[in-house]
Amino acid sequence: MAKFSIKARLKSIKDALTGIGHLIRGEHNAWIHLVATILVISLGAYFSVSPMEWIALVLAISIVWLAEGLNTAIEVLADAVSTEQNALIAQAKDVAAGAVLLTAFGAAVIGALVFYPYF
Repeated sequence: MAKFSIKARLKSIKDALTGIGHLIRGEHNAWIHLVATILVISLGAYFSVSPMEWIALVLAISIVWLAEGLNTAIEVLADAVSTEQNALIAQAKDVAAGAVLLTAFGAAVIGALVFYPYF
């Protein structure tokens, strides 16, 4: 096991930020998540939602971004493995995309539950 290094940790953070940049610049669905994230944060600030409501909103946003990031990683890795048609790769991509859809639906329900009383 390598010794702890501040320099290595900073490089790790830089690599993670690069990955986030790839996600946002390269994935159209990430653009939708970004707009939704900005909208939810803006509405939360506008309505001064409670700390517990913020927790629910931040968790929902985070889970959607997690799912989108993992979906993108699976797609990129699968494309690196093979560009030919492969039923198992297609199934893996479909399942990952379905996970994003499920988390986005769940986040929308959380958003509706949080913001409904304010409208």
